Amino acid sequence: MAKRSIGMVLAPEYSDNKKEGKGSIETVMNSMEFPLFDRTTPNSVISTTLNDLSNWSRLSSLWPLLYGTSCCFIEFASLIGSRFDFDRYGLVPRSSPRQADLILTAGTVTMKMAPSLVRLYEQMPEPKYVIAMGACTITGGMFSTDSYSTVRGVDKLIPVDVYLPGCPPKPEAIIDAITKLRKKVSREIYEDRTGPNRKID
Repeated sequence: MAKRSIGMVLAPEYSDNKKEGKGSIETVMNSMEFPLFDRTTPNSVISTTLNDLSNWSRLSSLWPLLYGTSCCFIEFASLIGSRFDFDRYGLVPRSSPRQADLILTAGTVTMKMAPSLVRLYEQMPEPKYVIAMGACTITGGMFSTDSYSTVRGVDKLIPVDVYLPGCPPKPEAIIDAITKLRKKVSREIYEDRTGPNRKID
């Protein structure tokens, strides 16, 4: 079990096979590092801070709002299938921004679409996260030099947490970006994320 992570309550009396259960529980418990104040608690209790519990619950159930405007968005079709299994990360795509805590932007964002994207972002509850996917979303892509109607980077409109370059990025890269976001969520402090002076790395 990872350091500073929340886990299940380990109680030997609930094991199907008491002999094997006891041995495996002792192995798991002996490999964990506890804070000093936990040395007196029984081995069936794991304590944590509220901040760590909040981070663990948020990273285990990210609900994305998929904002796809062009060809990069096609890569999401393969993520939903059994080969990459989008659901194993606890990701449940939502169609309403009020139920989502992650927005995945993919494709070209035009000047006319910019107010709609900002409005969707503002309707999402705190804490909220953004993954910018593809060259067109991050820099304007091939439209950045000669198009008058393209936003040259979605980070000019909304704060981006993870940049995912590629034209289009492969499904493996999308899974890697989600993993990086989950690591970022596990390390953050809730007050820093939701306050008026929100820090963006």
